[in-house]
Parts: sequence; structure tokens; C-alpha cells
Amino acid sequence: MIEAFKQFGLMLKKHQFLFEELVKRDFKKKYKRTILGMLWSLLSPMLQLLVMSVVFSNFFGRDRPHYTIYLFAGNLTYAFFKDSTYGGMNSLMANAGIITKINLPKYMFLLSKNVASLINFGLTLVIFLLFAAIDGVTFHVRFLMLLYPILWMIVFNIGFGFILSALFVLFKDVQYLYDIFTLMLMYLSAIFYYTADYPEHIQKLFYLNPLYVYITYIRNIVIDGFIPGWGTHILCAVYALGALGLGAWIYKKYNYKFLYYM
Repeated sequence: MIEAFKQFGLMLKKHQFLFEELVKRDFKKKYKRTILGMLWSLLSPMLQLLVMSVVFSNFFGRDRPHYTIYLFAGNLTYAFFKDSTYGGMNSLMANAGIITKINLPKYMFLLSKNVASLINFGLTLVIFLLFAAIDGVTFHVRFLMLLYPILWMIVFNIGFGFILSALFVLFKDVQYLYDIFTLMLMYLSAIFYYTADYPEHIQKLFYLNPLYVYITYIRNIVIDGFIPGWGTHILCAVYALGALGLGAWIYKKYNYKFLYYM
């Protein structure tokens, strides 16, 4: 494992200039020919939050403290996952013209998509913390632990992107199935409702959803003011490493087939 990461670092360093240009291209491409440009990174989550807050607050957030922040934390995490994995899924096919002509590490295209998504997430996170301050959330040193779920989410998104990008090259139906999957995932991640309203055995089932684990960690820190237990920490790591390991295995197994399907 250590040797694999070492080789990966050397390969990335070798193609550092190309990787930086890919990141710039992917980030700029998202806002190409838009009037507001990068401002959409800030406006889009705020508008989504406004709509969801108006729709759901009367049904789920009545008499609940910091419901807007609760909603924002879920939507922020889900949007990061969706943006990263959608970009990752299309990363190989969108760059087929380059991949079929030049011998380059294919994972560079997926990583560049994830870095672009991470920049968007970082900008939105600033707005999230600003909303938390306005809503009266008390800031404390435990906020530094937000780095823990965020770092594992980055790994999880990359791993899941590996899986999707490989499957998308081999089976084009994946994009349509993934639309349904992300919609289902949104409703199963407790973004706008409280799992505490369900029986205890149902509450435990939510932890089978990796996205719910990351969302819950962030909410525990920001809203509840405590660091989750070891079980949550272990799940964050297990889901991320599991996705990355499976994605790397699929890439290694089917790498030679990619060129035939592009």
C-alpha cells in the first residue's frame, strides 16, 4: 500500500504541469459563458438552501433548533459527493480524444475533476460556516475535527469515481442508473428529516449509507458541539478505503480494455 502511494506521488509529480492545467480547465469549463461565473459556486447552494428551507421547514424543522444549518450540512455534503462522482464518471469518456492518442495515467483526469469539485466545496463551506455564525452556532476548537470527515470524503469520492468511470466506459447505461441512484441516496441520507424520529433499529440502518455517516459527523461537530465516537470514525475510514480499494482494483483489472470502448 505504501509503495503504491509512493509510485502514485512520483507519477503525479512527473505530470504536475499537465495535472494543474487539467484542474484549471475543468474548473473554468463549468462556468464557461455564464455571466456570474465563479459566483455560481456561492449562489447555487444558497438558492438551493432557500428552496429546501421554504419547502421542508414547516414539515420537518418546526420547533427544531438550527434547522437551516442542519439542512445546509446535509445538502452541502450531498452536493460535494454528487458533483465529484458525476465528474469522475465522465472523466475518461470526456477526455477520450487525449487518452487514445497519448499514453498518460488515466486517473489524472478523474483526480482533476475531483480537485475542481473540492474547490467548489471549499467555497460553499465558507458560506456554510457564515450561515452557522449568523444562526447563533457557537464556534469552538472542535471545529478543526471537520477536517476528518472531509478528508475521508475526498478519498471516498475518488474511489467511487474510479468505479463509475470504469463502468461508464464499459456500460453507457450507468449514467441513467446513476441518476436514479443519486436521487434515492438523497432521500436515504436524512438531509431534510431527523432520523431520531424513527425506531432505534431503523436509525442503525442509516449507518449503512456512507454519505449519512459523513453528514452526521459534520452535524455533530457544528450543531451538537461534540466529536462523534470511535464507531463513526472507523466507518468514515472503512467506507473511504473500501471504495478506493475497489475502484483501484477495477482500474487495474480493466485498464487494458478502456481504449477499445472509447
